[in-house]
Amino acid sequence: MVVESNGVQPVSPSINCGESGLGIRMFTPLAALSAQELEINGTGSLLTRPMHFFDEIFPKLGITVQSNNGYLPIKIKGPLKPGNIEIDGSLSSQFLTGLLMAYAAAGAHDVEIKVNDLKSRPYIDLTLDVLHKFGVVVENHKYESFRFNHANAEGNGSHLQASTYTVEGDWSGGAFLLVAGAVAGNVTVKGLSNSSAQADKEILKALIDSGAAIKVEENSITLGPSPLTAFSFDATDCPDLFPPLVALAAYCDGITYIKGVSRLAHKESNRGITLQEEFGKMGIEIELDGDIMRVHGGGTIRGAHVHSRHDHRIAMACAVAALNAEGETVIEEADAVNKSFPDFYERLKE
Repeated sequence: MVVESNGVQPVSPSINCGESGLGIRMFTPLAALSAQELEINGTGSLLTRPMHFFDEIFPKLGITVQSNNGYLPIKIKGPLKPGNIEIDGSLSSQFLTGLLMAYAAAGAHDVEIKVNDLKSRPYIDLTLDVLHKFGVVVENHKYESFRFNHANAEGNGSHLQASTYTVEGDWSGGAFLLVAGAVAGNVTVKGLSNSSAQADKEILKALIDSGAAIKVEENSITLGPSPLTAFSFDATDCPDLFPPLVALAAYCDGITYIKGVSRLAHKESNRGITLQEEFGKMGIEIELDGDIMRVHGGGTIRGAHVHSRHDHRIAMACAVAALNAEGETVIEEADAVNKSFPDFYERLKE
């Protein structure tokens, strides 16, 4: 794909992000680089997800913002002017990624973004790596502040430059295929980089801890059938792994403990409760205790009628859990996978 950029020049006064939380959090700061008034909207579950972040931060960057009491739709009018700000990083790292990219595009220098309680740090590592490959160096001070300085002697440091970039394979989608291999046997997955900074690469640790028969090579990962046992896992920095982890834990003898439930409330669905209810239909008991999820695995998994709740990861988790379930499983609104993995079911058929 070749991109020729003329900067941010909106062709329409409105932008619809569909149901993509990442889309609205990451790209609204980039849209705000324009001086044109824009309405940012969405559909479905995105309409119920809080966007107070923009109300609080945008006015400090010279952006006029008007929201629906912290929810969509929101109206913005830039241009964004980089400045020294302090933000809350506990809800999502995606806001910070958007700001870092927008600051870089605006030629920020001698300014910093302070962050309190940053979650999902590996995603920020990924953001900084991408910016670096496009010529922008951001100083990271223990994930508590991110500083843009003047350009260095070579002219690099504060201005984006055109670059050739190779996009990594996606560990978030790959995690479901790897778990499918662990629970249903004999799957080889190619295209995932073992040196990736992606947070969801941690699925390998869970698979190893569960006793999965796994062989990791430079260009492929192979899994086969083996007895699986319960494990403990901290998903605070990789909350998107909860659905495939639950599918894996369902087949593990004993009680699996997964930490980080507090990160699930503002996904496409409240994923903690959704996983509890939908997997409950398949005979899997899940307990939610504060920040801990307990999955009682190793029993009989029953085919059932389940619902994706319009959440791509819930649909994929139910499909993987259904592979060795007794009886047929029907997933309502199964096309939710189109958000991130349109050919997921075709891959499962393989």
